[in-house]
Amino acid sequence: MSSVLKTQLPLDTCAQEPIRIPGTIQPHGALIVCHPQSLTVLQASVNCSEILGCDAHIIDRPLREIFGASLAEEVRRWLDSQDITLLRTTSSGAKTLQVLGHRTAQGIILEFEEPPATENETIGALYPRIGRFMDQLQDLSGIQEACAVAAREFRRVSGFNRILIYRFDAEWNGEVLAEDSDGVLPSYLGLRFPASDIPAQARELYRTNRLRLIPDANYTPVPVHPSANPLDKASLDLSLAALRSVSPVHLQYMRNMGTLASMSISILVEGRLWGLVSCHNAQPRRVNAQMRTACDLLGTMLSHQIASREHSSYAADRIRLKHLEAQLLVHLTTAESPSRALASQGRLWMNLTDAAGAAVITGNEVFASGETPSGDRLRSLADWIETQHGGDQFVTANLGQQQPEFADIADVASGVLAVSISQLHRSFILWFRPEVVRTVHWAGDPQKAVPSTTEPLRPRHSFASWAEQQRLRAEPWSRAHIDAALDFRSAMINIVLRRAEEHAALTSQLQRTNRELESFSYSISHDLRAPFRHIVGYTQLLRDREKNLSEKAQHYLESINEAAATAGQLVDDLLSFSHLGRTSLAHGNVDMNKLLQEVLRTVEPDIRERQVVWQLERLPSAWGDAAMLRQALVNLIGNAIKYSRDRTPATISVRGDGNERECIYEVRDNGVGFDMRYVHKLFGVFQRLHRMEDFEGTGIGLALTKRIVERHGGWISAEGEVDRGACFRFAIPSRKES
Repeated sequence: MSSVLKTQLPLDTCAQEPIRIPGTIQPHGALIVCHPQSLTVLQASVNCSEILGCDAHIIDRPLREIFGASLAEEVRRWLDSQDITLLRTTSSGAKTLQVLGHRTAQGIILEFEEPPATENETIGALYPRIGRFMDQLQDLSGIQEACAVAAREFRRVSGFNRILIYRFDAEWNGEVLAEDSDGVLPSYLGLRFPASDIPAQARELYRTNRLRLIPDANYTPVPVHPSANPLDKASLDLSLAALRSVSPVHLQYMRNMGTLASMSISILVEGRLWGLVSCHNAQPRRVNAQMRTACDLLGTMLSHQIASREHSSYAADRIRLKHLEAQLLVHLTTAESPSRALASQGRLWMNLTDAAGAAVITGNEVFASGETPSGDRLRSLADWIETQHGGDQFVTANLGQQQPEFADIADVASGVLAVSISQLHRSFILWFRPEVVRTVHWAGDPQKAVPSTTEPLRPRHSFASWAEQQRLRAEPWSRAHIDAALDFRSAMINIVLRRAEEHAALTSQLQRTNRELESFSYSISHDLRAPFRHIVGYTQLLRDREKNLSEKAQHYLESINEAAATAGQLVDDLLSFSHLGRTSLAHGNVDMNKLLQEVLRTVEPDIRERQVVWQLERLPSAWGDAAMLRQALVNLIGNAIKYSRDRTPATISVRGDGNERECIYEVRDNGVGFDMRYVHKLFGVFQRLHRMEDFEGTGIGLALTKRIVERHGGWISAEGEVDRGACFRFAIPSRKES
């Protein structure tokens, strides 16, 4: 059977290696499987006659017949008590054997070991030492200090040459926190072991079976016969068996490390595998069941101490962060805009997760504080998170490695903690941590631990210290920081929902008031049209009938006529503005290029005597009401023509761009421009930034355009500089697929 140790396993089958059902055991003991009711032997290791001193043919024989009534009755009492482990000492011929048992769906598994002659210490004799160890742990403050004391005690109890205690990081690399050694084996204190040294299925086995012993890495496995369990016809699951044979790859790994015996005790914190206690010996070494039980008890106590300290640290952090959250919410609950209020309280906001930068992204708006990526990169990151991850949160300490597209922002955003604050729209709160370049010392080159898929799997030979400079990584986010972010997310959603309720009530009231005002303005505008027309008509009749009016009288009549005409136009514009709020939209696919040509033909008479340079680009199609969008273009292009009439040549450009969310259109001129301090007045009814004597108009055109765009669910903005021209942009949402 020694050929089993020389087998080379392909790398792509390593993860599927049957470590739970190896079909063999280690040779320092024997194993039998009994029927749970009759206690007859179903399966047995082929070395039973040698270890137990019994007849080689024990399959289908009752346990009482092989070992006598004493052991059989104790197993029966154990079954009735529902205990999970049987541990006793029995005699078989001239041998003293220790018996371990556990219950499985495939039967009762009993394991027999002859204790080492040199180990006579009982578990009772170890209790005082275990008690002192417990007292020592209570007086220690930090996890690393507790691990150092534990390593020393594990070596005293077990007698192994070297004890390593290490914890797993988020990627399952193991960092050695403590070591105790007699100097026979080299020191690994402070080094790291790559995750590939312990595959995922092996880690899961460590989690479910806390202790594993390999007394001699050069052992020859002993088969269990028959290979299939008679109850379910499947291979025997030895996950919880102390004698379970281990992977030949792991045995070669031990020999390469210079350790011929090892014992591992799992450190479990809240059910997860936190780390391992690894006991190594340069020569083969057996440890009796009492010693193993003592080490298991030490491991359990260490696990509880680590869990207690982590919980205390977590609780202290949560209290501190809750205090910060409360301070932050005081500012947000009374603010008009929670997003702007967050940005104004940048230090509190960032301290909530100990971040170097933070941002809120709501739709196309970005509010940031501290060190963050640019607005465009933030929007791209939010799009990627929403598309690829979704959910309530996204956490990473190595964004650039996870998604190379974002490696360019590693200096400020290697670590990202994002929480969504909307189920309907792209809306995130994000915290950022910068790249921290660090040097990590490994026990051997971790890259050599992972051969190519075309090579057979061979464990690495070198465990010498190997330094690696790590990039594109930030300090990882702690559980307390992640939970603080999720709590803050809930608080923000509550604020937004409350504001939404208040907004809905206010909107309803405003809609009623607006409808009343629109009805009133429509009636007034409609009724005023006739009187102004009468004034214009009668002034014209008076001029025609009275041929001998003086020049001053003629001037008076002309002034009356112009004022009445202007008032009439104002009434017509106000009527159009009111009418727009009452008219439903006729949505359809609008060819904006065709619409633009129609508008240019409309304004052509106004520019016949002028030199105008048109810069026109192809426009994306829009989804909206064609008549209203035409009116919006007429207003914007008409303004560009009007306010650039003193330029020779006047330059007017019209361009557009589209994406999956919206289509954006731009009208730019080189006219008189405006002062950006007054940009907020541009889109108000009757608001003008230039004198009527200089530029005619009623001041309703841009307000009308804004209403058209907003009726389509879009937005409009303006930029200008005095005597340097103006630029107007408006966006129309793309068509939503039903």
